Parts: sequence; structure tokens; C-alpha cells
Amino acid sequence: MSFASFISARITFKSKRTFSKLIVRIAIIGIMLGLGVMILSLAIVKGFKHEIREKVRGFAGDIRVIKFDLNSSYESSPIVEDAGFVARMRKSPLVTHVMPTATKPGIIKANNEIEGVVLKGVDKTYDWSYFKKMMVAGDVIDFKDSVEAQKEIMLSQQTANRLKLRVGDKLLMYFVQEPLRKRQFKIKGIFNIGVEEVDKTFVIGSLSLINRLNDWKPGEIGQYELRVADFDQVDFAADKLDQILPVRLKSRTVMEDYPNIFEWLKLLDVNSVVMLVLMVIVAVINMISALLIMILERTAMIGMFKAMGASNWNIRKIFLYNATYLIGLGLLLGNALGLGLGYFQQQTHFFKLDQASYYMTFVPVQFGLWDVLLLNLGTLIICLLVLIVPSMLVSRISPVKAIRFK
Repeated sequence: MSFASFISARITFKSKRTFSKLIVRIAIIGIMLGLGVMILSLAIVKGFKHEIREKVRGFAGDIRVIKFDLNSSYESSPIVEDAGFVARMRKSPLVTHVMPTATKPGIIKANNEIEGVVLKGVDKTYDWSYFKKMMVAGDVIDFKDSVEAQKEIMLSQQTANRLKLRVGDKLLMYFVQEPLRKRQFKIKGIFNIGVEEVDKTFVIGSLSLINRLNDWKPGEIGQYELRVADFDQVDFAADKLDQILPVRLKSRTVMEDYPNIFEWLKLLDVNSVVMLVLMVIVAVINMISALLIMILERTAMIGMFKAMGASNWNIRKIFLYNATYLIGLGLLLGNALGLGLGYFQQQTHFFKLDQASYYMTFVPVQFGLWDVLLLNLGTLIICLLVLIVPSMLVSRISPVKAIRFK
């Protein structure tokens, strides 16, 4: 054991602090709170981004393949279903699902109320895995009986509440076209995605019904919805898709369809960076104060070591080792605080949110192992690097004056 580490261990574990005792505790608490807040901030931001992203892509898919035209309305332009394209996409490692869909605006009339909505038509190949998690009542449409499926519809809870409807109720839906058409539907299920742009706009029905209403030819659809294996590669997958698409088709990612939501998610990253910087600054200031007070408190000891021939660097290392222990203790307590509160929230959803403003009813938390490790390592390194400067105070202490100092 070196001289610096031996003396550091003695003053850390076996000495009785006097004046610096309170300051050291404040520094440890500062690091604990700083790291705990940083862990929770990153976990909450990551949880928000994951939950909201999954809500949007769970409903709309990751990439849409649509007709290359100037149509920007909810009324789908028809494209011919291409079995070869579907087969190629399903073999691609980038894509997990390929689903034909179409959309058509309509007006629901029920209980003397009317509501403008967009009917999204799907078929038996549609992946219901996400919708089944979001169901509040009833069930998803069963396409085993295609005739019966055309008479069923799924509403959002927001629309159902607005029109005072429940599972099993019947409603009329009008489609504004020439000639005007209306259809009676039975409510099969009620869902709650939690994203207002989706819940207030869309209802789910049969793709074949839209085909009939629009007098499309057999095999014509409105679009393909693709879901990718890794959402972080959605732009890469879209670029690859554009290279093989016929000139009459184009692709749009979910970020292009819902730009406001994804721009808001990017702002969360900025907020988390600001929070991290502020917490690190607080921790560093606390440690600098504690180190300076510990050095001043042990001025006589520093003078004695200098008189005995100890170098300035060796004496500085005593206090840096001591600071490392204090930082480590603060990090340990900070991990316990941040991970403990985060786990508690994961299990209980104790902290609630207004779904109308935040798209969900509780604060989501998602931990990342590398996030926690890098926060700990970064806090330790930054604090130690910054503490090198105030530790230079040791070199300004005169042995003669220091030994007289009481």
C-alpha cells in the first residue's frame, strides 16, 4: 500500500471529523441526489419515447407504401395488390409484417349525435398484437366470416364516450360520395390508444367494405403498412424500399405522417441533456467545497508531511483518494435512490399523468444498463478531474506556517 493510499484510508475510516463533517455529508447527499435524478431523468425520457413511439407505430405501422400522386387526403388512392412485392418484403430481414389497408372518411350518427371519423379498413392478414393490448372492451374483428366482418366496427374510447356507445350497440355511418352511401355497423370492440390524433380520428373496419364502397376492382387496396424489425433503422429500411418500388408507388415513414409527435420527442432529449449538465454541476460544486474544507481542516497534517519530505503530489493524492471514496459512496446511494424509485414506479404506476397532455396515464420508466453505467462512470471521472484543480491548494501551504496552524 502506498503512502497516499495508507494515509487516505486512515483519515477516511478512522479519523473523527469536526468542522468538515457536515460539509462532507452535504457533498455525499448532493452526489446521491444528482445521480438519482439523472438516472430517473434518462429512464423517464427513454420510457416516454418508447411508449409514445410504440403507440403511434402500433396503430399506423412504420412505413406506408402508397400511390405516387398528389393525394394528401384520408381518401386512399387505389393501388393493385402485388403478391410478388409482399413475398419479397416478408423475406427481408428488415421487415416483420406487410399488411394491406385503406382509409375512407365518413360520418357516424348515433344517439342524436354525429361525429366525423376516418374508417381504416384491414383484412385477415392484419397484425392485431398491439390492438389486443389496447382494448378496453369487446374484441378485435374476426375475419373468419368475411360477410359478418363487413358489418363490424371498432371505435376508440374517446369516440364511444362522445357518442354514448358501448360494445354491441349499432350505429349508422354515412360516406359522402356520389351517390351518398350509408352502412349500419355493430360495435365489436372499443380501444384506447392514448394518442389524441389517432383516437379522435380513426375507427377500424373491413378493407373489403372500402373496396366495395369505392367500386374498386378486385385486388385493389389503399396502401401497404410495413413494420420493421428495428425502429432505429426505419429510415434505412425506407431507403432500401424506395430502391425496389415501382415508379407509381412511394413510401412514407411514420415520422413523416406524425411529425409533431416525433419532433416533441426530440425536444425531450434536449431537456434531458440540460438536466444532466445541471446535476453534474451541482455535484461538482459540492465536492469542490468539501475538498477545500478538508484541506484547510488538515493544514497542520499537510505541513508535517511536507516537513518530513512528502511531495505535493503525494499529499494531493491523499485528498483525491479520500474524495474518490466520498464520490463512490454518493454514487452507491444515488443508484439505490434512482433505481429504487424507478422500479417502484414500474411496478405500481404510482405517479400519474394527464393522458390528454402526455398520451398516457402514468409516468413511464425504462432503464438502460449502459445508461446507468455511463452516468456512474461519467460522474466519477468529471468530479475527479475537476477536483485536481482545488487540490493544488496543497502546494501553497508552507510547512512552517502550517505546523503552527491550529
